[in-house]
Amino acid sequence: MKSVKDTLLERRSTRRYERQEISQSNLNLIYAAIRNTPTSYNGQQFSVIDVSDQETKIKLYELTNQKQIKTCNRFLLFCADYNKISTIANAKHIEMPQFQHTVDGVMVGIIDASLAMMSAVVAAESCALGTCCIGYARTAAPTEIAKLLELPQGVFAVCGLAIGVPREVNDLKPKQPKELVIHRNKYRSDDMSNDLLKYDQRIIEYNASRSGATSKNDWASHIINYYREAMNYEMLKALQLQGFDLKK
Repeated sequence: MKSVKDTLLERRSTRRYERQEISQSNLNLIYAAIRNTPTSYNGQQFSVIDVSDQETKIKLYELTNQKQIKTCNRFLLFCADYNKISTIANAKHIEMPQFQHTVDGVMVGIIDASLAMMSAVVAAESCALGTCCIGYARTAAPTEIAKLLELPQGVFAVCGLAIGVPREVNDLKPKQPKELVIHRNKYRSDDMSNDLLKYDQRIIEYNASRSGATSKNDWASHIINYYREAMNYEMLKALQLQGFDLKK
């Protein structure tokens, strides 16, 4: 098993997997790590759909165009979940406030599900498994995915995670330097332009020389183009269909 240091600092996205099964002991570790995730109020406002059925994975691939979903051994969909607390409120005859209709309620569910996914990433990577976080599981076809996986009212997909025995070891992508990420006591007030431009150049050089497919992509334009694409997502409508009607 990898050390904590190696698990965290050598993590990279894996998009190609062997057909090998994940051992039950490794799955149990991943499940245990997910269950022990810190959550808001210990409310545990998340659930995970563990997809091992190949036909379902292929359908998810067709909806998202993310090939790693159909080639990984397990695909985990991390969901914000207010169905469970609503169910027990009904069973105990407790009036359920409409917390899921607030921005904070949606944020709490997203944060809990995201923390759970990171717990799964660390557990899986520590076992020398490969992982790939897939945001398109949230944005590409949220209504169709909710129907496919039979998500009830009060539950919506936050992010997916492909897990499997890696067939490849990709280059480690450069991340922003500490000076751009860690702010001391207050947010930086100086001009960050030079630091950001230097990082942008590092990404250009990485993309031009990395193993596998290369590109001329920089960091800034690539991310901003993603934002432009994301402006077309109808996430509010998808949330409303799952029972999240934001009021405040």
